[in-house]
Amino acid sequence: MSFQNFFAAARAFALVSLFASSGFLASIGPASALTGAATVRDGNSVQVGDVTYRLDGVDAPELDQVCIDNQADSWTCGIEARDQLSKLISKRTVRCDDVGPEKSFGKRHRAICTAEGDKASLNEQLIKLGFALAREPVRVNVKPAATEAKTAAAGIWKGCFVAPQDFRSGKKDAALLGAACRPDRDKEIRAVLFPEELVMPPSCSIKGKLAVRARVTGNIGIYHLRGCPSYPATTKPDRWFCSEDDAQAAGFRKAYNCRRPK
Repeated sequence: MSFQNFFAAARAFALVSLFASSGFLASIGPASALTGAATVRDGNSVQVGDVTYRLDGVDAPELDQVCIDNQADSWTCGIEARDQLSKLISKRTVRCDDVGPEKSFGKRHRAICTAEGDKASLNEQLIKLGFALAREPVRVNVKPAATEAKTAAAGIWKGCFVAPQDFRSGKKDAALLGAACRPDRDKEIRAVLFPEELVMPPSCSIKGKLAVRARVTGNIGIYHLRGCPSYPATTKPDRWFCSEDDAQAAGFRKAYNCRRPK
């Protein structure tokens, strides 16, 4: 090696060492992880610090989604999925490894999250309990857990439901899933799964309406806040949201006549 090449290599090594010690390389790296106390937003979303992650490979029922159990009774499966995720965490510290942006959920990123002391990720555990479906894209291996939950008729699989993505889009002719679905009661089941008046989940007062005109801005619907002129006139909402971030992540935009209440 010539003196010039040796000097250039030494200089490059010094620069790399300097950047690494200052944390510069960590900030620009393709992968990142965040560890801390977690707040469960819904059945497949957790917030660590100021960052909200969607559990990679996981699609849980929405908070306002209704399912049917094995006794033919309706139940708030989305709220139960959220509660199950809270129980899995049980106030422990959670580490979330970022695996990339989530195009269909606003600015959120996908992550593989694990509670302190667990070997299995929350992603895998929730699906294995039967309170979520596997969905693409997937960086975590949840397919065996999904197969096991379906075979055992665990969680929502014991009853009858539609996939969360079909509920979100209001696809009333979607495939019925679960061990208790009865072809001879198809019409009655769909009436329960897609009620004319969707019950508002606790503390989730933002109204969402599916709207063709929203597609102009790349959305599927419009949301209305309390205090907005359009709020009282928006009857029989198609969705209920707990925050504007949740509404935007679901593909809804704010009503143009709506301003944030003071």
